[in-house]
Amino acid sequence: MTRDPQSILSQGAMRPLQIAAVTLCVLLNALDGFDVLAISFASPGIAEEWGIDRAALGLVLSMELIGMALGSVVLGGLADRIGRRPTVLACLVIMAGGMALATTAGSVVNLSIIRLVTGLGIGGMLACTNALVAEYSNDRHRNLAVAIMAAGYPMGAIVGGSIATGLLASGHWRDVFTFGAAATALFLPIAWFLLPESIGFLVQKRGPGALEKINATLRRLGHEIVSALPSAPQRAAKPSIGDLFAPGLARSTVLLTLAYFCHIMTFYFILKWIPKIVVDMGHAAAKAGDVLVWANVGGLAGATLLSLLTYRVAVRKLVIVAMVASTVLVALFGQGQETLGGLALIAGAAGFCTNAGVVGLYALFAKVFPTSVRAGGTGFVIGIGRGGAALGPIVAGFLFTAGFDLSLVAVLMGSGSLIAAGALLLLRERPAAPA
Repeated sequence: MTRDPQSILSQGAMRPLQIAAVTLCVLLNALDGFDVLAISFASPGIAEEWGIDRAALGLVLSMELIGMALGSVVLGGLADRIGRRPTVLACLVIMAGGMALATTAGSVVNLSIIRLVTGLGIGGMLACTNALVAEYSNDRHRNLAVAIMAAGYPMGAIVGGSIATGLLASGHWRDVFTFGAAATALFLPIAWFLLPESIGFLVQKRGPGALEKINATLRRLGHEIVSALPSAPQRAAKPSIGDLFAPGLARSTVLLTLAYFCHIMTFYFILKWIPKIVVDMGHAAAKAGDVLVWANVGGLAGATLLSLLTYRVAVRKLVIVAMVASTVLVALFGQGQETLGGLALIAGAAGFCTNAGVVGLYALFAKVFPTSVRAGGTGFVIGIGRGGAALGPIVAGFLFTAGFDLSLVAVLMGSGSLIAAGALLLLRERPAAPA
């Protein structure tokens, strides 16, 4: 009986190139983290230069999140058809171009359109990297690898955000996007040479030369090769969104989408509005950027701790606890603090819990969706869920403009995580899906 090439990776030890591919995906997600939050760091300067109110600013802050929703669904599904690698490269081109164009924006409408297009690449990248990490990791380390990949998001916000605060202190908000464009473009040749196509995708896709491509990748990884492809499944139709609602998978798809939608609404309320909220309290834009950096430091710590705990505790239980705690801490952030240090501390704690919840959700996506629909399934959940991400800043902006104070807005926005925890309580435990 011919051995499944994917099982060679799943059951064998992690080889150096597998670790390198996973590491690259972590860095690509870090790039996503900075690209998404670039507009948050720049928002006080944008509001001052163009004289826009909080409702209009909320719309600008959400535009790339809307683009991410479309990109996750469309490009995530595309990755299941043409491959993870070419889709990642295309996303990098879109992201680099969008960041460069943002430096030329002369109006709110112009910048909003540019950020919408940039979001397409960011959303597609996240769907691809989540699938690639799951498919290049072995069974023992898959949950940890996916969680570390997700931890790259706050890592990028911390490193890039620290640079952004320096740029804001001595320059202009457009400099943040110039830096982002250069950093994104740098990853194009790295991904071209270092990132192999997923063996899981090649086995599913087959086609001319599939065996030769799979064996070439197995040799490059340092694993044994196979003499023939395993028997094709009886139904080899192209993956579609309908597959996500097939019997046995529909319930999980709906609950994961609901959980992601509601929790990400809370998550992006904090990440998008911290700089503007802190500036409105009377602090400088650079100092407000520091508070956002600390929120992401907390996010990185939360992701790291959850990653380690997955070896001993079920991921779903960890995520539910993180979501309940994030509800409490986001509400607490809204009560205000007397000092900048106090704001940074509460923001860090809120970031710890909200990002731990996001990281755990990504691990659940990799566990629930099988290879044939993993990128598409992840893209669908993230894409629909990004509606919550886009709504978070918009709803908060309208609530502020309508006269609601920060304490009430924070309670209302924090409740999204509580609803998400309830959805995960209804998610049935299943054996890990094959990689």
